[in-house]
Amino acid sequence: MKKIVLAAAILGASAVAAFAQTPPASSPDGNTPAVATPDTKNPTAPVEGANSFTEAQAKDRIAEAGYTDVKNLKLDDKGIWIASGMKDGKAVSIALDYQGNIVAR
Repeated sequence: MKKIVLAAAILGASAVAAFAQTPPASSPDGNTPAVATPDTKNPTAPVEGANSFTEAQAKDRIAEAGYTDVKNLKLDDKGIWIASGMKDGKAVSIALDYQGNIVAR
């Protein structure tokens, strides 16, 4: 009888542990560390943080977003790639954060 109770307790504890591993829902306040996809954007972008994009990856991602003539691409002390370029015939300052959000300033 004790073995059955012990087995039931272990099984119940494992079920609770499995539910505890459910990932949290995304946060509307911009604290979600997920990488942005082309059809999504963090409303608080650019977000400061450790940026793992290489210079080539940053330039490619900016170009894929429709920016041309990208120049002076530099990673600032807040982890944001900053550059100048053109979009729709206008000169803009461009920021790319660690989540992949691209913002024209």
